[in-house]
Amino acid sequence: MEKNVLYEKVLLCATKNGGDFGELYINHTHQNGLHLVDGGIDTVSDTLNAGAGIRVFSGTKCVSASTADLSEEGLMRCAAAIADMMSENVKVQNLHLTLIPISDLHTPKIPPEVLTKGERAEFLFRADKAARAYSESVRQVTGNLWDIDHRIQVFNTDGLWKEDRQVRTRLGLSVVAGDGAGRRDGFYGPGLMCGFELFSEYASPEDIAAEAARCAVAKLGAQPCPAGKMTVAIDGGFGGVIFHEACGHSLEATSVSRGTSQMCGKLGLQVANSKLTAIDDGTIPHAWGSINIDDEGTPARKNVLIENGILKSYMIDKLGGRRMGMEPTGNSRRQNFSFDPTSRMTNTYIAPGNDSREDIIASIEYGLYCRKMGGGSVNPINGAFNFSVDEGYIVREGKICEAVTGASLIGTGSDVLMNIDMIAEEVTRAPGMCGSSSGSLPNEVGQPMIRVSNITVGGRK
Repeated sequence: MEKNVLYEKVLLCATKNGGDFGELYINHTHQNGLHLVDGGIDTVSDTLNAGAGIRVFSGTKCVSASTADLSEEGLMRCAAAIADMMSENVKVQNLHLTLIPISDLHTPKIPPEVLTKGERAEFLFRADKAARAYSESVRQVTGNLWDIDHRIQVFNTDGLWKEDRQVRTRLGLSVVAGDGAGRRDGFYGPGLMCGFELFSEYASPEDIAAEAARCAVAKLGAQPCPAGKMTVAIDGGFGGVIFHEACGHSLEATSVSRGTSQMCGKLGLQVANSKLTAIDDGTIPHAWGSINIDDEGTPARKNVLIENGILKSYMIDKLGGRRMGMEPTGNSRRQNFSFDPTSRMTNTYIAPGNDSREDIIASIEYGLYCRKMGGGSVNPINGAFNFSVDEGYIVREGKICEAVTGASLIGTGSDVLMNIDMIAEEVTRAPGMCGSSSGSLPNEVGQPMIRVSNITVGGRK
């Protein structure tokens, strides 16, 4: 049976007992991983995830099921299970699926299938060698190299049929440096939506090693960070995790449509300093969080979330949009077929400002410079957050001074957005993985250097 005929049959079966919309999602995801410890490959992984998820909507009611059996029988059983749970007056009458071509902004030049495991391992060996050569204080090097080939197909009862391939490659290196006083670690892990041209066009293994080792060595001798209210400068790259966690999740329909977000009902209102504009953009070529289409087949786009401090938009999936009476924004995402999709960020960043990095540091009489941020947690209902500072320095009289350890930033999203009063001119971005109800997904965060005029710094009193 031809693919379109089979999938039409599956969708009509799922909606036979009612429902105004049906969707079939299929993914085939091949992931390779290599783990390096002390100069040798410790673990090799090669996994395949494949299956289908089916959903039926009736208004704002959603019934879903999934299966790893992609045979006709398996798909029809899954569709029939959904139909058994439906009893609605409205149902799909006719269906004709038509393949809709998409524009690929992220085609890999060196796709994963052209490299052997041994050729992949060479990138880790080069990084290990370079990290150890960086300083005599380097004691240990561990690394992970991942490549993911994620292929999706989306079909629905509006006649939509779209297919996409998403290839991502990332190398993360952890370095431990030590001296007589103790040990410190450093990490650097660039990743992009591309193939193995990552290492020839964007960041060589040697560059990655140098940055991870620099971070570890720079923290040797760091003293405990003082605690209290301070002015804080937060650098670009992963510094953008503050906006991602403290505000970004609050702008997803996942929470907004249920009335559990601090940002509910604030469209058109000032929610941030007038200097601040924040964007979620899934169309940035080769960015880690980019997509051509979301997991409902909606094209990715650039969404201005906050403009000059005014809330302009949310990030919306189909079901959230039905609840909110708003159109989808290309942000519906799922880890794989076993998760229902929901609104998620792609590449989220604070736009460039007009201040210089030098002026931001010079403006701080006494405070903290956060060169690199670590992990943290946030409550999307009230925006309360707590983030660790991975690499931080005290600032005195406008000059960056000694390294400190154990620092954290504590506050709420609403307060920190208002207190961002200086924004530098150049955005840098960094990759990460974000977990939520639809699984763990690649997201990119970013910003220029920013100044937060007043925030609580956790440390030692």
